[in-house]
Amino acid sequence: MNKEEVSIELDGRKYKLETGRFARFADGGVMVTCQDTMVLVTVVASKESLPEVDFVPLQVEYREKSASAGKFPGGFLKREGRPTDREILISRLIDRPIRPLLPKYWNYETQLIATVYSADPDVDPDTIAATGASAALMISDIPFNGPVSEVKVGRINGEYILNPSFSDLKFSDIDITVAATDSSIIMVEGECNEISEEEFLGALEFAHEKIRYLNALQMKLVESVGKPKREFIEDKAPEEIAELIIPKIENEIEEFINKKTIKKERTEFRRALKEKILELVFEKYKDSQIYSEAQLKKYTIEVIDKLEKAKMRQMILEKGIRLDGRGTTDIRQISCEVGLLPRTHGSSLFTRGETQSLSTVTLGTKKDEQIIDGLMPAYSEQFILHYNFPPFSTGEIKKLGLGRREIGHGNLAQRALKPIIPDTTHFPYTIRIVSDILESNGSSSMATVCAGSLALFDAGVPVPKHVAGIAMGLIKEGEQIAILTDILGDEDHLGDMDFKVTGTYDGITACQMDIKIDGLSIEVMKRALLQAREGRERILEILYQVINKPRPDLSPYAPRYTAIKIEPENIGAVIGSGGETIRAICRETETDINIDDDGTILIAATSKEKSDMAVKMIQDIVRKPEEGEIYQAKVIEIKEGIGAIVQFMTGKTGLLHISQISRERVNNVSDFLKVGDEIEVKLVEISKEGKYRLSRKVLLPETGATENNYKDSNKRYSGNKPFQKHPPKSGGKSDYRSNK
Repeated sequence: MNKEEVSIELDGRKYKLETGRFARFADGGVMVTCQDTMVLVTVVASKESLPEVDFVPLQVEYREKSASAGKFPGGFLKREGRPTDREILISRLIDRPIRPLLPKYWNYETQLIATVYSADPDVDPDTIAATGASAALMISDIPFNGPVSEVKVGRINGEYILNPSFSDLKFSDIDITVAATDSSIIMVEGECNEISEEEFLGALEFAHEKIRYLNALQMKLVESVGKPKREFIEDKAPEEIAELIIPKIENEIEEFINKKTIKKERTEFRRALKEKILELVFEKYKDSQIYSEAQLKKYTIEVIDKLEKAKMRQMILEKGIRLDGRGTTDIRQISCEVGLLPRTHGSSLFTRGETQSLSTVTLGTKKDEQIIDGLMPAYSEQFILHYNFPPFSTGEIKKLGLGRREIGHGNLAQRALKPIIPDTTHFPYTIRIVSDILESNGSSSMATVCAGSLALFDAGVPVPKHVAGIAMGLIKEGEQIAILTDILGDEDHLGDMDFKVTGTYDGITACQMDIKIDGLSIEVMKRALLQAREGRERILEILYQVINKPRPDLSPYAPRYTAIKIEPENIGAVIGSGGETIRAICRETETDINIDDDGTILIAATSKEKSDMAVKMIQDIVRKPEEGEIYQAKVIEIKEGIGAIVQFMTGKTGLLHISQISRERVNNVSDFLKVGDEIEVKLVEISKEGKYRLSRKVLLPETGATENNYKDSNKRYSGNKPFQKHPPKSGGKSDYRSNK
């Protein structure tokens, strides 16, 4: 194939699709370019089908090459390894709009790989990789109901921005990724700063308008190099098997779904029904050479599932009644608890129907921040949320591990709560939320948002308001439409939409939407958003009834911060050579200390006493010695014939000359002093070279003088506590919620 390329100018940027030069053995390969960002997307489908597979066997991998940004991979091994969370999240953003556009019965193993080879810091590769994935499928022989393109929408000063840069997003109140065909929006995911439903819809309409230009660009490439699509046989259940099964189960399914049931009852009903019908089908075709046992099982389950889906959808559309007996706008029963785990810094248990999240909050110091190192300059995250989905939550036995689902759901919940997290100037803690799903029957990510909000309040994090989340569903048959509030797992599986919306009373903070059908209008989406807002506000009311404001005090087990300020020129003295001084202070006081460039020092300690000790040691270092001042000193070295080296302030040492040790004649220093002795000395002089001349002799009483006369004669005496110093002349300290 000869090199072919097409391009378009869109909102000040040039987008280019090129094929025929790279990866020519792939079924479809496209290099997508936007400014200096280049992503190669390839797709390959096996030539042999998998007849026993009852799902689309699609694998999507997105990878970032460090060399694309002129960087070395971090870590000990200087090569790319397992995918990062960001790579997994972008893989999901590609997979979710692509998968529903492949044929339902496509059972050829298909792998789509997107690799970043050049990274422009102003152009995020994520959305152009998804557009390239569609283009690669469009020009291949793989059947695909595209094109589909993906864009990101930001908004600065009320103006929507297409594919904002990383720097633009710092000032944007919207960060939403949208994927769509010409006729329908298929996927939405992102975060917002409490925007209204109308503003959200405006962002979608803006995105859809731009997407149509990128879809047209793909079609232009297809006209040049597109291949005929591969013919394949849809391996669906034959009519004879459907005709055998349906009469025997139709009434039984209809009667069951009209009952008010829980998940366990539905699971047991399906299991028993499938066992009974499989026995019937195997008996019928036991001597047949047409179908294998695996095919018969696959076809039987397909017929039963399709019939149950049809009956469930019919019941909702005609009667407005759902599997668990609720109406379309009803929310499952909710119960909440806070503070149930005594040793955590904050905890909550949120239960909605048969979905339950046990969440904890842990407060840490700056060293606990998560460092993110990728194509862009490394940065750190102060707020982290982790979502866990153990197999017992669905009554199953599986290998424990972290999958793409856990990373995706955790990311959504983190984005939902992020707008209410206080910045470090007001709350200088690293915050980690962990949500463990103990029961799952739909909307576990939204349960995580609610549980996380409760746990933040319980931990005493000064967040301004609660955030709640709710998942919306859709049943659409022709012109009949039912929008479902707070969907079950079965309704997600059997329905046409999964639309998760989170927010406060004041607006939307995050969203995630996947649509399985074409032609969903903006008007229907508006109805879903308004219905979601009603449900969200009912949940928020419950959250506020449980705990209506953050606790006034942190957990006694949480670290305490003390902030002090020093002059920037003293930072080096506090840190010391190679960090030796600051490490010694941390070690001796059992604290964690962070110093900013402006001289702000944050001290994290488990008690006020340890914090105060660290403050004193730092203030000793930065306070300038004054001539005539009296100090409590410690002998650290004996130099016979010369005198003794003493430390009279933290980090400050001077020579106590042999002539200044005593009023008596000193022949051997060790007769008067030994290492470790604590003595009082007076700073007699600071030389031009910065050396300190100290005297003990001048503080000793003259012959006939009393101890009281001695102390009275030294009006500037600074006390007798070890290393006691005067308060700093500039700067002070403030405790953040210190122990009382």
